[in-house]
Amino acid sequence: MSALQAVPKTRIRSMDVMRGFTLFLMLFVNDLFIPGVPKWLVHSEAEEDGMGLADWVFPGFLFMVGMAVPYAVAAREKIGSSTTVIFVHILFRTLSLLLIGVLILNGSRVDPQLTGMSHLLWLALLYVFVFLIWNHYPKDMQYQSIYKGLRTVGIMGIIYLLYIFKASDGKGLEVGWWGILGLIGWGYFAAASIFLLSRGKIIVVVCGWLLFLVLNMLSQMGFKVEFPGAGRYLHVLLAGNIPCIVLSGTTIGMLMKRYAANPRILLRFLLVIGLIWLVTGFVLRFWFILSKIHGTPSWALVCCGISVLLLIPLYYFIDVKGYHRGIGLFEEAGKNSLTTYLAPDLIYFVCWGFHLPLFFYKQSDYMSLAIAGSLLWALAMLWYAILLKKLHIYLKL
Repeated sequence: MSALQAVPKTRIRSMDVMRGFTLFLMLFVNDLFIPGVPKWLVHSEAEEDGMGLADWVFPGFLFMVGMAVPYAVAAREKIGSSTTVIFVHILFRTLSLLLIGVLILNGSRVDPQLTGMSHLLWLALLYVFVFLIWNHYPKDMQYQSIYKGLRTVGIMGIIYLLYIFKASDGKGLEVGWWGILGLIGWGYFAAASIFLLSRGKIIVVVCGWLLFLVLNMLSQMGFKVEFPGAGRYLHVLLAGNIPCIVLSGTTIGMLMKRYAANPRILLRFLLVIGLIWLVTGFVLRFWFILSKIHGTPSWALVCCGISVLLLIPLYYFIDVKGYHRGIGLFEEAGKNSLTTYLAPDLIYFVCWGFHLPLFFYKQSDYMSLAIAGSLLWALAMLWYAILLKKLHIYLKL
């Protein structure tokens, strides 16, 4: 039997590797000293019709969030969870991401005089409490009371931070754009709910994707769907852009699951779909500029097309041909994505708060040093997350 006729029914390792690689790029572009690096590495301006590397990495991660949905639901069904139980888990995970996202988003608004602490200290404490609450503790029964106590400390800590929170404008917490984790939460909710409630019917998932694509186009044309009172909270769903990207990933994940035993057909599907999305994105560019800031449908489809075309060689070499050398770091990061993304911020807060010169490479005179420094930082943060996991410190929602 040839390698393109069947692959073992195991975890799709290329998914973890691609998610880990996307996280690596997220850490890299987030750390870049923008004045000192090439324009193609950073975000394009809101009104500019174009894309840099930084404009792909977040939708690339959203795409991977969607890809994991069919596998995550199947894993819960395998252990006997009912549709209701799984939906409750989806709600809990969504609300957790929304809460963390909003709290992080408001951290920069902390007024030191009114709150009684700097915004860096407030954020650092917030991250510590988040890890205390959502950490995946070992299952040693003799220490369960300690773990419950740590979670209680985390909950009380967040309540305290909310109690003392004061912004300079006199306002309390603001939803704003929900923050990165909040956007992930809304996209995940849309994709996971549609997949679960449709019982994995691909036609329903594709129709859901089309619905959000149309909503995205209408929103960009000024025809926004409004819900009195709730519209300001549901704007991510009503704008369509984020759910469209995540559902694109869910569609690909369903195809990968369905055709796992026939990689030859799967790879053809992926190639055709990737090219269709890429070409369609550039066709829509005649009406909608490529803009991450505005969340245009052309940008969404181009990014999804890129994601599929990047996935194809990874899937072929890792899952079909069995090439596994050098993938371990990215694979582990992909399995531990939330910790990999959040944990580095604590180092930022400590360095900024105590004025530690760790980020000496952030300067405009030597572009190569600025880029190399951020690359090394991103690699170090992947190892940092792995170390934390060995110490039983990693987030699991």
